[in-house]
Amino acid sequence: MSRVVTAFAAAVALLLPIGRPLLVGLTPAVGIGAGLLSAQTAYAQTAEDWFESAFKKYKAGNYQGAINDYTKSIKIDPNIALYYYNRGLARYYLKDYRGAISDYTKAIKINPQYAFAYFNRGAAKDDLENYQGAIADYNKVIEITPRDAEVYYNRGNTKIHIKDYQGAISDYTKAIEINPQFDLAYKNRGITLEQLGDLTGACTDWKKAAGLGDSEAAKWVRDQC
Repeated sequence: MSRVVTAFAAAVALLLPIGRPLLVGLTPAVGIGAGLLSAQTAYAQTAEDWFESAFKKYKAGNYQGAINDYTKSIKIDPNIALYYYNRGLARYYLKDYRGAISDYTKAIKINPQYAFAYFNRGAAKDDLENYQGAIADYNKVIEITPRDAEVYYNRGNTKIHIKDYQGAISDYTKAIEINPQFDLAYKNRGITLEQLGDLTGACTDWKKAAGLGDSEAAKWVRDQC
């Protein structure tokens, strides 16, 4: 049992959508800022300069420096959702989850259909053990973008925390339906099935995850299947 708990904890640690375009650069921002009045052009450009500086610092791992520069962008133009969104991401990686949630909430207030902001706010709420709040945010992402495999995967991980195992299995299954190559979804569904006493089903999922390159699942297949 301890192996399953340890393995599942490792999988949950991956719930932040690594590999997704979480940090958004200036190209998408151009569209967001295109409606600014001409009288604001000089200020918007200055805000974009700070934004670009922050973006580079973030990519270099200087999260505090990025936060400082995003804050300068926000002071110049407080109505760009993207500035709050990216500052929230930098705060998240410094484990300032409450600060990140505050920034994502401001981004959502400006753009109520900002799916990425709901997604990341859900991850931060999960880290603060606000599981129902996280699920509510993931539900909103699904409402906006219903074919996103990773949000079902994240919601499944959160449902594990509240012992909604059948709900978690359903979410992992949906993630797999959308992305049949999603090895983590197979692995976590297998772990959940094992916890429910279905070792046969768990082994089927672990074999699939192993076939997709998951070495941990491959070890479980050798040891238990």
